[in-house]
Amino acid sequence: MVVLIVLIGVIGGIVKNRHRHEHKAPRVGGGDAETLRLQDEVRQMKDRIQVLERVITDTHGTVGLDHEIERLRDR
Repeated sequence: MVVLIVLIGVIGGIVKNRHRHEHKAPRVGGGDAETLRLQDEVRQMKDRIQVLERVITDTHGTVGLDHEIERLRDR
C-alpha cells in the first residue's frame, strides 16, 4: 500500500514537471543575434568534429590534416 502511494506521488510529480516544461520551452527561430551566433558556433563545432574524425580514421595525409587543424584553430 505504501509503495502504491509513493508511486502515485512520483508519477504525479513527473506529469506536473512535464506540463510545466511544455509551457516554458523557448521558441526556436527568429533572427536575433544570439540565435545567429549559436548557429555559427554549431557550424564551427561540426567542422571541427569532421576534422577530428578524419584524424582518427586516416593514417596517411597527416600533414594536410595538421594544416587544416591549425586553420580551424585560428578562427
